Amino acid sequence: MNDPSNPLILLTGATGYIGGRLLHVLEKKGYKLRCLVRRPEFLRTKVASTTEIVSGDLLQPETLTPALSGVHTAYYLVHSMGSTGTFEEQDRLAAGSFAQAAKAVGVRRIIYLGGLGGGSGLSPHLGSRQEVGRILRESGIPTLEFRASIIIGSGSLSFEMIRALVHKLPVMITPRWVRVKAQPIGIEDVLAYLVEAASLPFAESRIYEIGGPEAISYLDIMKEYARQMKLKRIFIPVPVLTPWLSSLWLGLVTPVYARVGRKLIDSIRNETVVTDPRALRDFPIRPRGIREAIERALINEDLEFVETRWADALSSQGPVHSWGGVQFGTRLVDSRTVRCPCPPEQAFAPIQRIGGENGWYYGDWLWSLRGFMDLLAGGAGLRRGRRDPEQLLPGDTVDFWRVEAIEPPRLLRLSAEMKLPGRAWLQFEVESEGSGSIIRQTAIFDPVGLLGLAYWYSLYPVHQFVFTGMLKGIAQAAFMNCSRSSL
Repeated sequence: MNDPSNPLILLTGATGYIGGRLLHVLEKKGYKLRCLVRRPEFLRTKVASTTEIVSGDLLQPETLTPALSGVHTAYYLVHSMGSTGTFEEQDRLAAGSFAQAAKAVGVRRIIYLGGLGGGSGLSPHLGSRQEVGRILRESGIPTLEFRASIIIGSGSLSFEMIRALVHKLPVMITPRWVRVKAQPIGIEDVLAYLVEAASLPFAESRIYEIGGPEAISYLDIMKEYARQMKLKRIFIPVPVLTPWLSSLWLGLVTPVYARVGRKLIDSIRNETVVTDPRALRDFPIRPRGIREAIERALINEDLEFVETRWADALSSQGPVHSWGGVQFGTRLVDSRTVRCPCPPEQAFAPIQRIGGENGWYYGDWLWSLRGFMDLLAGGAGLRRGRRDPEQLLPGDTVDFWRVEAIEPPRLLRLSAEMKLPGRAWLQFEVESEGSGSIIRQTAIFDPVGLLGLAYWYSLYPVHQFVFTGMLKGIAQAAFMNCSRSSL
């Protein structure tokens, strides 16, 4: 039985960038939630016990009616920009199926986040986003469509592209599209609008254009990001550089975005500025300016980053157990796993004893050399050791590392305090698998400028050697302890 004071909300796109963040905001506010996802197993460990998860696919209409039954408000936060086929047709079919099913079961309202832009000659991406809004409105269900420009937040495609370019290129040739005006908005302000829409009284469809207070360009955003990161960058404008050539260049410099580079740059050629200020009249939200939006993105990214499970981040590639040199945002990652025939408590024990007099389980002379080099550079070296040889607490020193988080027998994360051209972490995770465990070791580096990138890649072969040996040494120590305890 539905509670009239807390009607059921359906959230699509809960595994995506916007939907994943909106999910947790709605949960904190106590809304009754149901999530429609294609792969429920990816979401089950990330939601509150009160949130319902149902399996369904927007391109399979027969799966939508059960998911939408009993729903009062539905958030539509999906699109096919990352697909390899004709995304416009996929978006059209998905929106049509969703609208038809929602109408049939009596959904009372739809909330949709689309793209800002007007006039003729819209890019295929923006045109498709606005077509989806039209299809939802034509269902007859009151639909509230937000239209936003660049979203500033750690993990958003546009923002990650901007900072990848700024970090990697001290001198940038900037084509004409880099100077096209946009009205960026912070992710927290977008979420605030989406949440407020759930309780906003409206009986007919509406379109709200949302954006921050400044109409600026991608070039302005890059300059502000460089200023906050204290990076000196030179921008050289050129009169011609087609979107096609720009997308190839983008794919070379930021390969993680190669698949969607053309679609993204095609959309940048259109001005995306707010022309209708009704959102400021009807909502109590006053979006942040670009300076504060970037500051907030940089502050919040550390929390979001440490909550990320690396295996989930690569889930679309199938069962991947080890990888190296992968980039997430500005961070570079080297990760590997080993299986251990011990339960998690015994597998975690040698991890908790790492460093100090116990050493690092492999290549201790290399760790000593690194500590000596750190001393020469004015760092702490290995002098600090450990407070206790057996136990660790958050804030403890471990040679030139510090314990950032420890959750026995599941997690140990160390943050580096040696002299580095960037920030570094070393993380260990233990998971139960049958009668044994899987130990995952992840080295993470957030480089500063070209010097940071040079540091990572020059030491990459050494890291492969040392970290692989360390993980095997930990597994061996765990196995020996496990064997002794069984005697």
